[in-house]
Amino acid sequence: MRIAGLDWPEETSGPEGHSDGDVVLHAICDALLSAASLGDLGSTFGTSDPQWAGADSTALLGETLRRVREAGWSVTNVAVQLIGNRPRLGARRTEAQDAIAQQHGITVALSATTTDGLGLTGRGEGLAAIATALLSRAEA
Repeated sequence: MRIAGLDWPEETSGPEGHSDGDVVLHAICDALLSAASLGDLGSTFGTSDPQWAGADSTALLGETLRRVREAGWSVTNVAVQLIGNRPRLGARRTEAQDAIAQQHGITVALSATTTDGLGLTGRGEGLAAIATALLSRAEA
C-alpha cells in the first residue's frame, strides 16, 4: 500500500488504479488542477494514456505542479483528508506532510477520518480522499 507518498508495508492490500492508486496524492492533483482551471486527474492523465500506466503518484504530482506553475499559479497550501479505516495515518502524518513538502515544495495539511462503518470506506472496501487547494497568481 502506498498512501500519501509513503509505503505502508504492514498493510496486506492497497488501492488499485491505473497508476499506483495513491488516493491522497491523486486528490491533491485533482484539487490543484481544478483550482487552476486545468481540468482534473482523469482528463490530464487518463487511463487511455499508456504513459501513465503504473505511474508513481509522486511523478503525477510533480507533473501537475509543473503545469499549474506554467499556467502562472503558485501553491499557497493544500488541505487533504483521507477517508477510510486503514492505514492508521496519525503516527505518520508529519512524516507524510514533510515528505510531500520536501519532494514538491508545497505545504500540505493532512488529516484522516473514518465513516464509522458506513459505505465502502467504512466496510474497508476502499479509500477516499478529498483535497482543497489555495492558489495565488505567481509573481512575475
